[in-house]
Amino acid sequence: MEYKKITLTLSPFDQTAADLLTAQMADGGFDSFVSTDDGFEAYIPSGKFDAALMSSLDPVVDGVEFGWTEETMPDQDWNRVWEENFFRPIVIADRCLVRSPFHEREVRTDYEIIINPQMAFGTGHHQTTGLMLGFLLEADLGGLRVLDMGCGTGILGIMASMRGAAVVHGIDIDDWCYNNTLDNLRLNGIDNMTAAIGTADDLTEAEAFDIVLANINRNILLADMERYAFATRRGGLLFVSGFYSADAPMIRAEAERCGYEFISLRTDADWTAMQLRKTR
Repeated sequence: MEYKKITLTLSPFDQTAADLLTAQMADGGFDSFVSTDDGFEAYIPSGKFDAALMSSLDPVVDGVEFGWTEETMPDQDWNRVWEENFFRPIVIADRCLVRSPFHEREVRTDYEIIINPQMAFGTGHHQTTGLMLGFLLEADLGGLRVLDMGCGTGILGIMASMRGAAVVHGIDIDDWCYNNTLDNLRLNGIDNMTAAIGTADDLTEAEAFDIVLANINRNILLADMERYAFATRRGGLLFVSGFYSADAPMIRAEAERCGYEFISLRTDADWTAMQLRKTR
């Protein structure tokens, strides 16, 4: 798959502005981001790139300006690119090591997840993935049915399986993510997780899950909340992330409208994850 790489430079650099621009670009279809000293690189399949989006971006923070350059990245060995440039092992909550196949296991933890990242979102490095993994490390998943919406690399579903889930199903709209999930399931020896290309519109009440995971972005969460509720059994849990703390009230309000009750939330660098229970 051919990708566009957008290199965005902020002047002066401001982390809040960078995060806000990242969120806007994620809403516009960008699926991978890499921090730089004065901004970030963003990646999107060439067929999804719309230059008009770049003109509409707003850093929001007063006094911060930005510029960007565009580069077409031909299909290539993305594993080598990640290895040589930025993917490094990470430990989540002192309990889970996330590493790539090309890294040695240098620390011992309760869990180890091997991620062959390619270009799918979800290596554990972004705060939202770490927050969701933190929820899963604390949850009792024994024997439960888990749905991973927007599964990306499959990392959340893999963690759910390792934590004792009986059945895990991942859904992603991107065939690249779908294939990456299948690859990572093989790498981790996970035999109780399936994956499919699709959207929340494919969910059915007949296949209600005990836990639904959705680490996507604010707009998709709001648009698909009713479908998540439709696919969550009464008493089941919903873990969501991919949005800023400022957006938490609207996410909570929509979830409660759809039959969930708020349980808790956690934050990391202005990003938020929320846990809710289906009550009706």
